[in-house]
Amino acid sequence: MNRRNLIKSLGLGVGAIMLNRDTFADLGNNSYAYPLPSNPLHKPLAKPVTAITLGAGSRGNVYGNFAAKFPDQLDIVGVAEPIPLRNQRYATKHNIADNNRFDTWERVFERPKFADAIIITTPDNLHYGPCMKALSMGYDILLEKPIAPTERECRDILALAKKSGRIVAVCHVLRYAPYFVKMKELLSQGAIGEIISIQHFEPIEHTHMAHSYVRGNWHNSKVTTPIILAKSCHDLDIIKWVISKPARQISAMGDLKWFRKENAPQGSTARCTDGCTIERDCPYSAIRNYYEKKQRLYVFDLPEDKSKQPDFIMEQLKTTNYGRCVYRMDNDQPDHYITNIRFGDNVTASFSMEAFTSYAGRRTRIMGSMGDMVGDMEELVVTDFRTGKSVKLVPKAEDVDDYKNSGHGGGDWGLARDFVQAVSQQNPNVLTSTIDESIESHIMAFMAEASRKSDKVMPIKM
Repeated sequence: MNRRNLIKSLGLGVGAIMLNRDTFADLGNNSYAYPLPSNPLHKPLAKPVTAITLGAGSRGNVYGNFAAKFPDQLDIVGVAEPIPLRNQRYATKHNIADNNRFDTWERVFERPKFADAIIITTPDNLHYGPCMKALSMGYDILLEKPIAPTERECRDILALAKKSGRIVAVCHVLRYAPYFVKMKELLSQGAIGEIISIQHFEPIEHTHMAHSYVRGNWHNSKVTTPIILAKSCHDLDIIKWVISKPARQISAMGDLKWFRKENAPQGSTARCTDGCTIERDCPYSAIRNYYEKKQRLYVFDLPEDKSKQPDFIMEQLKTTNYGRCVYRMDNDQPDHYITNIRFGDNVTASFSMEAFTSYAGRRTRIMGSMGDMVGDMEELVVTDFRTGKSVKLVPKAEDVDDYKNSGHGGGDWGLARDFVQAVSQQNPNVLTSTIDESIESHIMAFMAEASRKSDKVMPIKM
């Protein structure tokens, strides 16, 4: 299919710039590869943006690693981290002066402002305090999702951001993944006519669920945030973003069905290392997943000496939640969760988050008046009802360590690039995930959780 026929098959005008030969590579069989388009608002930087990272864990290192790779864009000049090893490693990586290393986020703000921006990658329940303080001191902010654990706190941050005039970029990184950028671009140009309905699915993958939401930091919603917010505000945000209409109503159902004490198999023990008789046959075996397969080891702060790592991992399984039986945790996060949403102009969407899958990666189906889209983040197939033709679009994504195949699709560093430009130019319009844009997905999540617990359809009011 030549370029003109490709454009025609998508129901677009001949002038559609996103299908020019410079941005697409022909793979054959009506398949086309494309990168993330360059942001026309980007400008050459006079100097790097300086930032202080609060929280040197996994997400803090995602943005820290961007700075390490692109020091001409982002310079990390300070860190707050209570775990000494993480603090030391982060400071060494970024050559941070000793007087700019802190054990708590509060100590950062005892000093006069000494950077352009604050990167907040603390645990969910420690977003509100540092964000409000940073805004009051005139910092721009890169804020890991969720914004905050409660609706009131989210609205407080929004209000202070508006009052202070500071930039708050929320890490809704899917907005920067080439796959979703192209999806929104095509929809906005009428590739499938008017949007009628969306079905969106997030398969968490069973061992990821066990790692993060049964054993891990988000296992207890009362201590952190509900899973619909902690995991799936990404998905609610992307649904709203591609539809480009306000959400009106939401209903939700879901529960914790499997990871419960009454489902613990006979012969299981409090820990996988306690002589559990079914450990070899358990798909959630901590010994198999962490010690043998060496999956998701970033949570353990492994010693540099690789010869010491096996014993260290085993000790972690004997002493931390990561070695506990998944049926005997104090977890309360639902392992299956469905929502139905009505948007403006009676556009409808259904979203399903499921723990029990052998695979990860978001799946989306969009039904339009003149065509449909079906995709799984690896490819997006667009079919035009008028011609009966289909075109497959394959994104080229620059994904990062620990988040490959997790569904972010290259969005992490795309966001970082735009944040640097927004701060440098003092122009929030460079970003697509400012707090003004991102807060609606949080309100949707809070109302979904209220609906799930009350068995009522909830209105969404901004």
